[in-house]
Amino acid sequence: MEFRQLQYVLQIAQEKNFSRAAEKLHIAQPSLSQQLSKLEKEIGVLLFRRTTNSVELTHAGDVFVNKAQHILDSVEQLKQELDDLAHMRKGKLVVGSLPMTGSHVLPLVLPVFAKLYPEIEVMLVEDSSARLEQFTASGQTDLSLLSLPLVDPSLSWEPIIEEEICLAVPPGHPLASKGAPVEIANLSAEPFIVLKKGQGFRQIAFELCSKGGFEPRIVFESVNIETVQSLVAAGMGIAFVPKMVARAKWSELTPVYLPFAAPIPSRTLVIASRKGRYLSKAAEAFISTMKTTLEEHYDS
Repeated sequence: MEFRQLQYVLQIAQEKNFSRAAEKLHIAQPSLSQQLSKLEKEIGVLLFRRTTNSVELTHAGDVFVNKAQHILDSVEQLKQELDDLAHMRKGKLVVGSLPMTGSHVLPLVLPVFAKLYPEIEVMLVEDSSARLEQFTASGQTDLSLLSLPLVDPSLSWEPIIEEEICLAVPPGHPLASKGAPVEIANLSAEPFIVLKKGQGFRQIAFELCSKGGFEPRIVFESVNIETVQSLVAAGMGIAFVPKMVARAKWSELTPVYLPFAAPIPSRTLVIASRKGRYLSKAAEAFISTMKTTLEEHYDS
């Protein structure tokens, strides 16, 4: 069994297509198929079910992929540790991020980090909270920018920002004209627009409603907080929104944002990694840079 064969199997499992996997691996498709057949013959089991339209993992393939991912991750950690021992400042850092949160946080952090560590390449992976937790736990990302609560117990985290949550209502809503702090318990009859399952902020929204003593009446769901805000502005319902992503007043389809009465709800943004995983000097430097940069920005 060769190291490259592990990489081949993982890429096929990810793409579920030989042509796309071969393209990503920069090898010819016949060579990829040949290497997989050679490996399956060596270990005596089929790793994939091949049909005309799809490529699916067998049970043995699923076990193989999980183990192979751990092996490749361990090798990558070893490389990072040896690089650090050699005092190398070069390297690559894979950072996961929630798309909307990242669009507000990363433009502040990445230029500072690039200036301090110009020879460290940062690769961004944007996805849902659930997927990012999986990527972080498996070592596919070194670090991920997420919001509490985290579901996966194998992850450790450091707090980055405590961010206020506000209420978005349509411009013509009765609460909009009052402008007074809102009691969550008074929202039980309102139609809510929320993020779809797999998005961390969805859970926060449901927990806030639970604390208010009711279950939200959901009228629309979206994967994008921008769509949520547009639907609110169009009069389709109300929504909880992190203050960071609230739209500027000059934007089209802008809701009215209202504060909550004390205790003011908030979310905690964290930088997460897998427990026990070796954190490279680059990863440690990125965490430090993010903390310092965001503290200076949000305290100013």
